[in-house]
Amino acid sequence: MSLACETCPVRDRAACAVLDEEEREALASIGRTRTIRRGEMLFAAGDEEAACATLVSGALKVCSTGEEGDERILALIHPAGFAGELFQPFAHYDVVALSDSKLCTFSRKDMESAIERYPALGLALLRRSQEDLHAARGLLDLTGRRDAKARVAALILGMARAASDSPCHPAGRFELPLTRGEMANLAGLTIETVSRRLTELESDGIITRKGARGIVLADPARLAAIAGTA
Repeated sequence: MSLACETCPVRDRAACAVLDEEEREALASIGRTRTIRRGEMLFAAGDEEAACATLVSGALKVCSTGEEGDERILALIHPAGFAGELFQPFAHYDVVALSDSKLCTFSRKDMESAIERYPALGLALLRRSQEDLHAARGLLDLTGRRDAKARVAALILGMARAASDSPCHPAGRFELPLTRGEMANLAGLTIETVSRRLTELESDGIITRKGARGIVLADPARLAAIAGTA
């Protein structure tokens, strides 16, 4: 399916936002829209023809699989985020949908050519790569926190910020893209510990859970204090 930039919900936040309308139309002409279901792989480690993509809606995880089949989540990709390894001979990690997701996809060669044609796009992708690196380091920092409650609070706060349209404030309400098992994987905890800490945060009046995955931040300041980011 061809791209529809004029109705794209992330057109002002994605890397392509730096392009003018003519440049954006030219970029759209070489891309296509793709929808993948939860659990479906966008590309796998070792793929030589792996595409790259901007996430329009949903959530993705970047992960590796050990020799015994154990998965390690290395990074999360949220709307307006970029998936793919440019200027590499093949993909080094799996990228899998955490929820039903919509993407603007491009062949790696086409995107590399676009970067050469539009230097501002390359600079925007470099900035996003730095933001992604900072976020990935933040995930690694989770396991360095001794307090399990702080780990879970930091994870929730990070997802609330990723779900927000504001660069300054976390979303007041959002859907968790992760299962309890995936949260445990990221935080270096057991599923049971994650569940207990979520219950504690709710009992303390800091969050409210709505349905299976809905989260309302009842007291963002206290959540940030527990997470150690206040």
